[in-house]
Amino acid sequence: MTIKGKAYIAGIYEHPTRYAPDKSVAQLHAEVAKGAIEDAGLTKADIDGYFCAGDAAGGAWPMVDYLGLKVRHIDSTETGGSSYLIHLGHAAEAIAAGKCTVALITLAGKSRSGSPPLRQAGAEADFEAAYGATTHNVYGMCAMRHMHDFGTTSEQLAWIKVAASHHAQYNPHAMLKEVVTVEDVLNSPMISDPLHRLDCCVVSDGGGALVVTTPEIARSLKRPLVRLIGHGEAMKGPHGGKNLDLTYSAGLWSGRRAFAETGVTPQDIKYASIYDSFTITVLMQLEDLGFCAKGEGGKFVADGNLISGVGKLPFNTDGGGLCSNHPVNRGGMTKIVEAVRQLRGEAHPKVQVPNCDLAIAHGTGGMLGIRHASSTCVLERV
Repeated sequence: MTIKGKAYIAGIYEHPTRYAPDKSVAQLHAEVAKGAIEDAGLTKADIDGYFCAGDAAGGAWPMVDYLGLKVRHIDSTETGGSSYLIHLGHAAEAIAAGKCTVALITLAGKSRSGSPPLRQAGAEADFEAAYGATTHNVYGMCAMRHMHDFGTTSEQLAWIKVAASHHAQYNPHAMLKEVVTVEDVLNSPMISDPLHRLDCCVVSDGGGALVVTTPEIARSLKRPLVRLIGHGEAMKGPHGGKNLDLTYSAGLWSGRRAFAETGVTPQDIKYASIYDSFTITVLMQLEDLGFCAKGEGGKFVADGNLISGVGKLPFNTDGGGLCSNHPVNRGGMTKIVEAVRQLRGEAHPKVQVPNCDLAIAHGTGGMLGIRHASSTCVLERV
């Protein structure tokens, strides 16, 4: 069974706050849920499926109760920042199978003003903790290996941040609105060689939500029609250090699976929402998804190629995690939201991609250098 065209994204919402010391995590979930339901033109009573991840306060059943939902299908798949893209694919599967007709997916948290959800330790944590792995040095390790193998440079990585900043200046809610140069990135403090501070994403409170429904209901809502036409998910780990290659991600497989279902190619994509926890994350995923060959990502992202209206592949036109929003240290939800904005023609006029009819949203959860999950969603304007 294919999910191609079986589910439509009817509602989207991104919380405008980036700092919420006065709100609870559950309250943020409720506010983004309300926003997405209203955007779709539906009511809470219409929701019969609920999807959440590890950021949901207490888990799925406390959140269903708190939100006052009556659902017949739930999914609490937890894969970090990629969870919400996986949820979108799973919601499409559930809708296609008749398990629900209107699915709500929420993300919310307080990584900036409170504490982020605890990372799951995992079966091999005791063997790895002694070596002092952190998020920053693990991604720095990937960047250093990519530079060693392919000649990628810090200047090329910096162009990814430059592109994000060009877009963020038009987002009133972005945390970092100032346009930066390659030199600004290279002159920012070193965090984990070769990654500088401006190679790293922001830390923010907030959240986002989606409403996913059947084609029939979507067409009745008098909202722009955006449907999911391809979805893939995959995982990658170090396998005990055997055959470990730090230069590619699980996106190599999730992207192939998503594109195979769609019948389109990366070259057909007009806009790309790419997970951007660090600049190296973007570069590796662009290669893995087939926008350029492995090792050519540095050349692909350089000289403004990711800037809307300038380059060949506009990316993260809201400013992304690098400049705008990375709620709960999980950027997957915002990637879907901005892709839908582009397909609806609702992005800021300065960054709106002309005739945007095909977009990709791609996310990574976990850490590239150790173990992680990837999910790829290809979306189409109808």
